[in-house]
Amino acid sequence: MTPPTLEDVARQALEGDRDALDSLVRALQGDLYGLSLRMLWKREDAEDATQEILVRIVTRLSQFNFESRVKTWAYRIAVNYILDAKKSAVERLHGGFERFAENLEGSLQLSSAGDAERSLLIDEVKVGCSLAMLQCLDRSHRLAYVLGDIMELSGPEAAEVLEINPALFRKRLQLAREQVRAFLRAHCGLVSDTAPCQCNRHVPATAVSGATDVQPLQFARRSTSFEEARALVRQVDEARQALEVHRTSQPREPSVDFAQQLLTVIDRSAAGNPPRS
Repeated sequence: MTPPTLEDVARQALEGDRDALDSLVRALQGDLYGLSLRMLWKREDAEDATQEILVRIVTRLSQFNFESRVKTWAYRIAVNYILDAKKSAVERLHGGFERFAENLEGSLQLSSAGDAERSLLIDEVKVGCSLAMLQCLDRSHRLAYVLGDIMELSGPEAAEVLEINPALFRKRLQLAREQVRAFLRAHCGLVSDTAPCQCNRHVPATAVSGATDVQPLQFARRSTSFEEARALVRQVDEARQALEVHRTSQPREPSVDFAQQLLTVIDRSAAGNPPRS
């Protein structure tokens, strides 16, 4: 038996099937969170954005005409929300790739953290840096890069999401790729042996030993050594190394079960109870 498509699930949700609505939200929430995080950088902001985007999708589902994929329509709602969102502190402070490089090199430690090579602290640095690097792109080029390379949407679909013509999307994506690749070749030790920046050199030995307080981890989800990530990046051709940097720097899952939270609100509203603040 052929499994239902997401469009089939959306039709069932429109007919009042609560389980279908739950399945629909769960099918969308991961990609929407990933998009929000790469655009807004801060995990809490991305979670808030994802929740609001999902609310808009559910409340506007009856307006979906099924002339495109459900995901394409959902991504368009997400993009419109994100473009209206206030810039994050990191986005406001970033002055482009040159300033980001100066900040990175200025925070390098004289020695690495030794045994922390496989620690979550290393992954925190690597993931946080890969996300912060995206903030060096303006929003239009960042969206093109995230949709086209990281989320791997086809050119026509990404152009449809952004509501621009495919030629303009390709132009934005190409420029974003060139800027990211140039930065990585010059500054990232995952890509180049001559680059000054290595993830473990952003983790002071005192943080590993417990001599200083370390802020709660925002991004890391697993332990990946610098050497393992570098080996994976070097296995691919130069044109795909930037993408591999992001693939080896996957952020952890959100702390919120968006589907459960959203359906709880819907159920309470249906029962005549106001949602809890």
